Amino acid sequence: MTHTPEPPAAAVAADAHWTATRDRLRNRQRPIAPLTICDDLTVKKDLEEARFLVRRLTASVDTEPDDQDLKKDLATAKRALTKAQEAFDREAIVLRFQALRRPDWEDLKKEHPPTEDQAEDSLIVNVETLGPQLIAASSMDGITVEDATYYLSEWSEGEASALFNAAWNVQSGARMDVGKG
Repeated sequence: MTHTPEPPAAAVAADAHWTATRDRLRNRQRPIAPLTICDDLTVKKDLEEARFLVRRLTASVDTEPDDQDLKKDLATAKRALTKAQEAFDREAIVLRFQALRRPDWEDLKKEHPPTEDQAEDSLIVNVETLGPQLIAASSMDGITVEDATYYLSEWSEGEASALFNAAWNVQSGARMDVGKG
């Protein structure tokens, strides 16, 4: 196996392409993940039905491109979808979570070691004590530890889990493609 030597630092510094790339890499924004909450079941149902109808009509127009009635129906369905999306957007609450700096994330995990029982279950942190802290630390919307504690204890199990998972999962988000170059 042949080892390719690294180019001299001065050559790398003089390479405008690498300098620009390095600047972009150093200035990347940490990942952000949204959690969308909509309590109005009618609004949610209307949006899903409108999306489904547009998909169905689009597929029909693709197979019958000369059918003017289908094209009119699709145009009407797209207008209905726009209205349904606007209604959903007015009703929905979107919470945003941003990945912490890696050292901050590691420190936060160390501050919340698992209990003996949790460690036996292969957990790496105490999710009960970490949850409110992580949600508050990664919230871009000003959720406090007190807010997070309340949501995690008062919301349904599924909703509390979704809230915790939004804050947890953004910490390991990857926006890279390691395929063939």
